[in-house]
Amino acid sequence: MKLQRPYMINICALSVLAIVLVLSLPGCSSDAGREYTERPVEELYNSAMDSFLEGSYTRAAQEFDEVERQHPYSVWATKAQLMAAFSNYQTNRYDEAIISADRFIQLHPNNVDAPYAFYLIAVSYYEQITDVGRDQRVTEQALAALNELVRRYPDSEYARDARLKIVLARDHLAGKEMEIGRFYLAEGNYISAINRFRIVIEEYQTTTHTPEALHRLAEAYLALGVADEARTAVAVLGHNYPGSVWYQDSYALLTGRDLQPREIEGSWISRVWRSLF
Repeated sequence: MKLQRPYMINICALSVLAIVLVLSLPGCSSDAGREYTERPVEELYNSAMDSFLEGSYTRAAQEFDEVERQHPYSVWATKAQLMAAFSNYQTNRYDEAIISADRFIQLHPNNVDAPYAFYLIAVSYYEQITDVGRDQRVTEQALAALNELVRRYPDSEYARDARLKIVLARDHLAGKEMEIGRFYLAEGNYISAINRFRIVIEEYQTTTHTPEALHRLAEAYLALGVADEARTAVAVLGHNYPGSVWYQDSYALLTGRDLQPREIEGSWISRVWRSLF
């Protein structure tokens, strides 16, 4: 979903400024066939904003870039940089949006709109997240950008949405580990499966995948004959997710072998869980 209010910081303000300029400079509307040479900054910015308000975002991005190219030291160039980034975002040109927003941050780190620029970078990565069956590099980039936004601007109007997206991005990465772990488990490669499920327990324990990860650990350890770790996994699962279907399956798995859930001293599962909670 594309950014809507309230995340369009200063977009409305910029629109009002543009309308004022348009009223003061009649006849400044953009012409697609016109060459951008030796034009006043107000005229260039007005033309770009006209294109933006019309929904012609690709043209708007080009025209906002032209504002900076012709008048790099003007106050309008600063505004145009961020508007170019937002225009590119609107047309799913995420790489261009990220580049423009990052350039804005590098040139104007203390600008009042810097939090929005960080947010625009983060959501540009976030909206490229694909299903767990594919490479998750962009998910990691989204998570890093979202965390950076929250770290720098914890009280900004974007922080709440960023925190929600962080939860979803982490859940997505945990889902990738689960998918790989399930594959190894089905192939009988139990050590590799355990390593993947362990990542979920150690790094993504607050995600929705944790109950299944504990169950799969019990399956893998029982397959290897390591009963104590299996019993611990099921004990932790039962203590923290007693109503989970995964606990019911795990409990049946243990009792079917005359075993009972129990945390065994020295188990890495128990150590990790206690250190986290």
